[in-house]
Amino acid sequence: MANSMTGFGHYTHAVVRGVAASLAKGALRMSPSEVDLAAARKEHAAYVEVLKTKVGLEVIELPADESFPDCVFVEDAAVVCGDTALITRPGAESRRGETKLMAEALKELNMNIVEMTDESATLDGGDVLFTGREFFVGLSKRTNQRGAEILAEVFKDYAVSTVPVTEGLHLKSFCSMGAPGLIIIGSSEPAQKTLKTMQEMSDFRYDKLTVPDDVAANCVYMNLPNKGHVLLHCTAEEFPQSVKMFEKFKDYMLIPVSNMEKVKVDGLLTCCSVLVNKKAI
Repeated sequence: MANSMTGFGHYTHAVVRGVAASLAKGALRMSPSEVDLAAARKEHAAYVEVLKTKVGLEVIELPADESFPDCVFVEDAAVVCGDTALITRPGAESRRGETKLMAEALKELNMNIVEMTDESATLDGGDVLFTGREFFVGLSKRTNQRGAEILAEVFKDYAVSTVPVTEGLHLKSFCSMGAPGLIIIGSSEPAQKTLKTMQEMSDFRYDKLTVPDDVAANCVYMNLPNKGHVLLHCTAEEFPQSVKMFEKFKDYMLIPVSNMEKVKVDGLLTCCSVLVNKKAI
C-alpha cells in the first residue's frame, strides 16, 4: 500500500464556491434552524480570505448557483488525492447537479477526473477521511457501501475501510486529521466508538486528540512551506473548551475561523473547500 505521509497536508490550491441566497431557506438541515444569510456570507468570505492571505493558497472561486442551496459545501462534490479527483454522486438527490462545476474546475487544474456514474452508489466527500496512509469512509445517510467500493477502485494504492455513522450527518461531523498520524475526535460516545472501530480496522497506529465538542473536531490541517503546521479551527466564541485543547499545538499556526451560521445547516470547516496539491500533478 502507498504511504504519502511525507506530503501529507501539502496544498497549493483551494476550490471554494459562493453562498447562494437560497441557502437560508433551501439548504438541507438535520434540525430546524434560522440562518442569517448576510452573516453566513460574511463568515464564508473570511474563510476564503484566510485561505488566500494567511495560508497563501491559490483560491479558485466558483459562483454560487441558486438552484443548489447547499453548493457552498464543495467538499461533498469531490474527493482529491494526489493527481486524481473522484467526482462524487452525493447522497441527497437535490445536490447532484453541484458536481458539474467542480469537475470543470478540477479539470482546469489538470487533474485526472473520474466520475462516479453508478446509479446505485452514493458518496459525500464529508464522509471521507484520508489519513495520508489510508481512507476511512463513513456509511451514513448520504454515503453507501457501493460509493465506498468505487472510491477503493479509484484509489487502489490505499486501503479503504468503512465505518458506520450513527450520529451526525457525516463521518467528519465529529473528526478530522490534526497532523500526520493524529486524529482529532469529538468526546461523544458515538464519536469515540467510531474512532475505536477505525483503530481496530487499521494496520497503523494513530494518536488522538479528544475535544469536548464534536463539531469542533472538524478542522482543516495543512503542512505548508514557510509556514509549517497550520490548523484552521473553531473560535473560542463558539467552543471555548475545545479551543483550549488546540492550544496544545505549540508549533502550529493556529487560525480560528467562525462558522456560526453555516453549522446551522450542518456545514463545517472542511465542507467549504476542496484542497489540491498541484505539485503532485
